[in-house]
Amino acid sequence: MNKLPNLKDILIRTFDNLITNFSEFTSNFIGALVVILVGWLTAKIASTVLKNIFSKLGIDKLGEKINEIDAIKKFDLDIKLSKIVSKIVYFFIFLFFLITAADTLGVPAISNMFAMVVEFIPKVISAAIMILAGLLLADAVKSFVVGLCESFNIASGKLIGMAVFFFLIIIVIIAALGQAGINTTLLESSFNILIAGIILSFSIGYGFASKEILLNIISSFYSKNRYNEGQILEIKEVKGEVIKVDNTSITLKSDETETVFPLRVLQSEKIIIHKS
Repeated sequence: MNKLPNLKDILIRTFDNLITNFSEFTSNFIGALVVILVGWLTAKIASTVLKNIFSKLGIDKLGEKINEIDAIKKFDLDIKLSKIVSKIVYFFIFLFFLITAADTLGVPAISNMFAMVVEFIPKVISAAIMILAGLLLADAVKSFVVGLCESFNIASGKLIGMAVFFFLIIIVIIAALGQAGINTTLLESSFNILIAGIILSFSIGYGFASKEILLNIISSFYSKNRYNEGQILEIKEVKGEVIKVDNTSITLKSDETETVFPLRVLQSEKIIIHKS
């Protein structure tokens, strides 16, 4: 007959294994806690120091410019780049220590997950920088377009400027998502189709609506320099002194009235010039 194992020996070996495993786990757990604590302190100190350095370097002034953008004002966001950068540094350092802590505990799945997050952070930073630069560029282009429209007295200058702003922002966001490693092929295709439709409909609608304005602008190239302020003109039986000539109209003052004519009348109507 086979000899039955001694129950006492089995219990002793089992208890010894439990004690050994528990001691090993406790040691690893305490070591992981120490690593996490050291990582938290290191990340906290580093982020605080960097925040103070960036504040003194004036990086927050760039954030103030972003806060002044009309599209950002609507969301009541208070962007402080020194705070944002310090937070990113904090999590970047802390994640490194979390990876070490997970390795100490012997949990590779958790350490691998944290490692993937650490690898993704630089891509997110690059995407964020692209978006911030895109916001500033889009706002500058919008201001230029609005100013150009105002100089030519084109209606809906602000609307056109905002359309250009969001057009550029969407392009920047798509590029930033691609930089972050996100597949944007479908998004780019949909955006191209949408923009093509908007441009076509806008061109047709705005072309009809701005026909008179365009005629005036074209007329200004041919006739504007021929007539100056102070001249006495007679247009459509209205005689008066030229007091203003801009890109789309000419203003005559006669007695107590002022008459504004679109510049296209300088090409289509008979103009009588009186000697002053």
